Amino acid sequence: MHVGVLGGTGPAGSGLAVRLASVGIDVTLGSRSHERAKQTCDKLIGRWPDHQLTLHPGDNEQAASADVVVVATPWDAAAETAASVASLLDGKVVISMANALAKVGDEFQPLVPPRGSVAASVQAMVPAACVAAAFHHLPAKELGDIAHTLESDVLICSDHVRATEVTADLVRLVPGLRPLDAGRLSNAAPIEAFAAVLLQINVRYRTRAAIKLTRIDAS
Repeated sequence: MHVGVLGGTGPAGSGLAVRLASVGIDVTLGSRSHERAKQTCDKLIGRWPDHQLTLHPGDNEQAASADVVVVATPWDAAAETAASVASLLDGKVVISMANALAKVGDEFQPLVPPRGSVAASVQAMVPAACVAAAFHHLPAKELGDIAHTLESDVLICSDHVRATEVTADLVRLVPGLRPLDAGRLSNAAPIEAFAAVLLQINVRYRTRAAIKLTRIDAS
C-alpha cells in the first residue's frame, strides 16, 4: 500500500507518516513545498537510523497520487488543500484527521465548521472521493515516537463502506492500534469535538492519554 500525507510536515502528519513507514508502508510525505517535505523526511530518517523507513518527500500533488491519501493539514486548510488536488483523488479513499479546535485562555474548545465537521467539509470539496474520518485522538508526539507502541482505539466514520474498510485495514497494520467502525460521516462532528476534551484531560493530568473503549469484541 502506498499512502500519501497532505500537509505531512506538521506534528500530526509527520507523526502518522513515520509510524506508518515504520511498519513497512510506503509513504509520500507531502507539503506545499517539496524542499520542506525533504527536510522533514531527512529529519525523521535521521532520528530513527536503525529503521528502514520507507519515507519519500513530495509536494501535495505527488502525495495525492498515492493509493490512499491522508489530509493532515491544520483544520482550516484541510478542505482547501483537498480541493487543490481533487482531480487526483477521484475514486480514492481519503482520510481526514484534523480537529477544529481553538485554545481560549487555558482551555481547548471545539469549533463547528460550516458543514459540521472538517471531514464533511473535505468530502464536500472532493465529492468523487470516499472520505473517512479517523486518527483524531492519537497524541502527535507519541504517534511519532516509534520506539514505543501506541495503545489506542481509532474511531472511523464514513458514508462509504470501502473507505471504512480500507482505513481499518491500514490501522490494523500498526501494532497497538485497533480500528472501530463509528458509523456514518455525520458522526465525525462529535468525534472531532471530543479531541478538545481529551486535550484538556491531558493538560489537567499532565499526560498524553489516548482513547481505549472497553467490552468490545472487534475481532
